Amino acid sequence: MPTFSDGISETEPPAGTIMTTDVVVVGSGPAGAAAALLLATLGVDTVMITKYRWTANTPRAHITNQRAMEIFRDLGIEEQVLADATEHSLVGDTVFCTSIAGEEIGRIRTWGTRPDREGDYRLASPCLTVDIPQTYLEPILVRNAAQRGAQTRFSTEYLSHTQDAGGVTVRVLDRLTGQEYGIRAKYLIGADGARSKVAADIDLPFEGAMDIAGSMNITFKADIGRYVAHRPSVLYWVIQPGSNVGGIGAGLVRMVRPWNEWLIVWGYDIAEEPPVVDQAAAVQIVRNLLGIPDLDVEITGTSLWGNNEMYATLLQRGRVFCAGDAVHRHPPSNGLGSNTSIQDAYNLAWKIAAVVKGHAGPGLLETYSAERAPVAERIVKRANKSSREFVDIFAALGVLDAKSEAEMAAAIEERKANTPAGAAKRAALVRAMELKNYEFNAHGVELGQHYVSDAVVPDGSRLPEPERDSDLYYQASTVPGAHLPHAWVGDNAHRHALMDLAPYDRWTLLTGIAGEAWERAAEAVAEKLGIPLTAVVIGPGREVTDLYYDWAKVRETDESGALLVRPDKHIAWRAATLPGDPEEALMRALVSVLGRNGA
Repeated sequence: MPTFSDGISETEPPAGTIMTTDVVVVGSGPAGAAAALLLATLGVDTVMITKYRWTANTPRAHITNQRAMEIFRDLGIEEQVLADATEHSLVGDTVFCTSIAGEEIGRIRTWGTRPDREGDYRLASPCLTVDIPQTYLEPILVRNAAQRGAQTRFSTEYLSHTQDAGGVTVRVLDRLTGQEYGIRAKYLIGADGARSKVAADIDLPFEGAMDIAGSMNITFKADIGRYVAHRPSVLYWVIQPGSNVGGIGAGLVRMVRPWNEWLIVWGYDIAEEPPVVDQAAAVQIVRNLLGIPDLDVEITGTSLWGNNEMYATLLQRGRVFCAGDAVHRHPPSNGLGSNTSIQDAYNLAWKIAAVVKGHAGPGLLETYSAERAPVAERIVKRANKSSREFVDIFAALGVLDAKSEAEMAAAIEERKANTPAGAAKRAALVRAMELKNYEFNAHGVELGQHYVSDAVVPDGSRLPEPERDSDLYYQASTVPGAHLPHAWVGDNAHRHALMDLAPYDRWTLLTGIAGEAWERAAEAVAEKLGIPLTAVVIGPGREVTDLYYDWAKVRETDESGALLVRPDKHIAWRAATLPGDPEEALMRALVSVLGRNGA
């Protein structure tokens, strides 16, 4: 556990009480809280600090995709998340309309809820996408982190840090007492959001720009179940001429809790003065967008925020790492923000633990940036592209060139006409709505991370050529660097997801009955390297068998071959068949990945 001392013999020791730990995490959002929980789960002494008195006070991030849910499953908190989440079946009937109570322009099945796409999602993972607002998710992560040993210090502000060959000294401020003190750690993780001071202090290089557009939120309570429960979704897009919701009259009504807690979002020109909305104005905006003039509304808050298009090309310097919005800053389109943040932590925590415990050399930590920076770039570009693609719906409706509210209304109405112009507008709407699949059903973007780094041993193969659009469709593979494919395994009494056989606290070697020699090899290598490593033989008569014969179809190796699975479920190395000396082959692979070539 972290300890206190009166001083340390390091360069420029800070005044006051010094707390000593392995890792300091700055921030309690999805990235920071997940990092604290993951590190605590692995037995790494961790102190998580945040300048705020508690977790998120607005719903913010909410879509929680399959990869994030898999991480929660791996951590043993999946059921806790599901208990507070809006279930998969209620999240995806996304509506475009003139008001919630008014006419529909169209709907699109989202987040894998269309029957043909749901098959893709179910084949890819044991988990499905759900909706859990950040206000509900963060307390789950923080509570479990504290229960597992992480020290959580609220109202504690990061001020600065210095690092040397032996560690990092972090200066913090207790905002309740005004006392400054230092925390001495081996490593520092900056998960302090889009205005990250840690990222600025280590001068991370960025591409893109901040505050490219402005948005305003109104949170409110109102029971509108009679208007939405029959078309359940988390998103209702309103295109309404004359509304005080941006230049084109478009806004988003987002479900927070079904069907009585909501959030409205609209854009404003960030170059102009930000809008000021009082209680009366907020109520009127809500009533306008919902199309219910006499609705009983309780306004619970308003806030302004900026849309960003910025990603870091390097995520670390020395003993300091950054994660989450600190390194990928983008609009909420595609629902990628908190999911990618949690995955950052999942990638980094096991590597820090391996180095702290002496299982790996420090070079393993350099692979964090190599693996996650390309992901940051991809999701920032995708989210911003999806945001811009909304203009196609406006263009299809013909409202972009309208000079007045009346012209906008007439343009929208024209989609009903039995005229060539009406037919052309309807066809254009079909194309525009189909394009929104790239925001709402981008399964390949959500799941298709492939790593290339020194923590992966290539075997000369390449990822298969995509059979379908690589943004819309996820294609499983076991090429080193890919994520472990999903398959159900077990016996006549139990069913397990394949990922359940490869827990986060160890390395796992998967093979078939013809490769049972790998069991002895894994045992010998684990003992020699002093690492947690378990071999799992899949087949009839073993603890687990290939229940639906799906594993045989996706493993891409001979039955005697093997897959070396990292704690984060990515393939570190694979052997197509059983080699003459499996122990030597496995040892070479692990020594390379762990950066222990000098051992």
